[in-house]
Amino acid sequence: MSKKLFVLVALLVIVSALLAACQPAEPETIEVVKTVVVEKEGKTVVETVIVEVTPEVVEPEAAPVPVTLNWNWGTEPPTADPALATDTTSVDLIRNLFVGLTQFDPVTAEVIPYLATSWEQGEDEEGNQTWTFTLRDDIAWVNYDPTTGETVQVTDADGNPRFVNAHDVVYGVKRTLDPATGSDYAYVLYIIKNAAAVNGGEEGFTLDDIGVEALDDWTVRFTLENPAGFFPSIAGMWVASPMPQWAIDEWGDKWTEAGLIVTNGPYVMESWIHGSELNLVKNPLWIDADNVQIERVEGVMITEASTAFALYENNDLDTTGVPLPEIDRVKADPELSAQLYNAPVPCTYYYGFTNTKPPFDDPRVRKAFSMAIDRQSLVDNVTKGGQIPATSFAPPGIFGAPEPGTVGLGYDPEAAKAYLQEYLDEKGMTLDDFNAMDITLMHNTSEGHALIAAAIQQMWKDVLGVDVRVENQEWKVYLNTIKNSTPVEEMPHIWRLGWCADYPDENNWVHEVFNVEAGANRLRRGCVDPNCEEVVPSKFDELTFQAQQEQDPAKRAELYREAERILAEEETAYAPIYHYTAVNVTKPWLTRNFPPLGGNDFFNWTIDMDAKLAAQGQ
Repeated sequence: MSKKLFVLVALLVIVSALLAACQPAEPETIEVVKTVVVEKEGKTVVETVIVEVTPEVVEPEAAPVPVTLNWNWGTEPPTADPALATDTTSVDLIRNLFVGLTQFDPVTAEVIPYLATSWEQGEDEEGNQTWTFTLRDDIAWVNYDPTTGETVQVTDADGNPRFVNAHDVVYGVKRTLDPATGSDYAYVLYIIKNAAAVNGGEEGFTLDDIGVEALDDWTVRFTLENPAGFFPSIAGMWVASPMPQWAIDEWGDKWTEAGLIVTNGPYVMESWIHGSELNLVKNPLWIDADNVQIERVEGVMITEASTAFALYENNDLDTTGVPLPEIDRVKADPELSAQLYNAPVPCTYYYGFTNTKPPFDDPRVRKAFSMAIDRQSLVDNVTKGGQIPATSFAPPGIFGAPEPGTVGLGYDPEAAKAYLQEYLDEKGMTLDDFNAMDITLMHNTSEGHALIAAAIQQMWKDVLGVDVRVENQEWKVYLNTIKNSTPVEEMPHIWRLGWCADYPDENNWVHEVFNVEAGANRLRRGCVDPNCEEVVPSKFDELTFQAQQEQDPAKRAELYREAERILAEEETAYAPIYHYTAVNVTKPWLTRNFPPLGGNDFFNWTIDMDAKLAAQGQ
């Protein structure tokens, strides 16, 4: 036998054996001794007989498939640490892992109880406004063990079960405000007494001076710098969440990794493979576990909207955004159009200018670039989701927000050209000289952002004759690049960002985002030097502080309107582009909401798992 033939025969023998092994075994007939009662010669007698019996084969029942949400995080969440989160992806994750003092009703956006059962306003002996929160005492701190698949309640050194208490809230707030933590979102807590001084490292202030204290295990009181009726909204934000000091002390920066993280919300973290997937499982010890229907959240990290949409169409994702090039097809398709959700959300898409980087250190250049953007054309021909062209920052529905189009700079190509030419003439430059400055626009990696950038890049070329280079970076890297602490030479001239409401008040918009002393100030407004080591407040900054302290709603709204006007028209520190709409498709078996505030709440969603499995051919 030739070697080839021998090998072929051997393979056939092996395959035959494997096929035989894979076939269900035929049940064997066996003999059993059986006692029977029979009639014999007119008498009833009992006899023992041997009979052949074929045992019934009982197939084992298949384990039920857990109710599973297939979700796309859209990118690697930058963090699961409540003190460090600044972006919507991280907030979605934290929303499902941790509990806050309050939460927003996902439909009405009303502030409702969560960890806190009630709260009341008061004053201290110095006349400062206080807010006192009474807490429930039955929310457990838990840890999920990936090796055993068990969720267990954490205990203290004496073996006593740990429940979330007022001391955990105080620790969480102080940790966010501690300069050593490096929270980029600490400024939203500056309404708390001495918070800004402590976070800013002012001499003579320590963490003990922050206006938050535990009156007892289940009562926490905040003292404010200025009266703020919206404070219960801030108190429910992730940066004010209770945090597990013992776990953070033990594990340091690694405390949010799967297997180490200690949480207290509706879900626990099952696994986190960085750059690939992040999965959650239902917390069986959650106070309302019986009403959490989705048992697993299997989350991927796909940045390409087209890829995510293809997975959706293949029934591998239960809900996703619609890529810009697919919007017309979705609207025209009878099945997809029935799955489409398109509605306003309280977010604004904008381009920031690095106000200390030439040539954008001159307001005339900023005005030229803002007025050369045809926002309506962008919405009609590129985004196509019914977005509202924006000329100011806060969208409709936010207290104090101007009506769209009533404040700011709209599309005016002739005025745009004139502003740029005035700048060039004063500097003794030509357009070629200007283009030699290598103007850079940067956005985080996204097909949608790339299409928008390309459209606006062409508008700047057509209207101004300016060449702009477009770059992109992965989300986590990008957020670090556009910090106000990045050396100015490493900053892009123009960069894309969005802002979504944390609570429905202008204080959360113009004050907390752009104020030079109390906000993020990524724009580097009012900076004495390029790297913004010293700032000088302007009329805009004075107005946002004044509006924060003003108690008359009508006067507050007037102050905010004027602040918006100065920021967009006089300083033109940034270029608002549009107010968002959600453009999303959802499978018919998933019942979900679209919370306007606070992040996605998977624990309030439900899935018809039978319908989902049937659609997947299972």
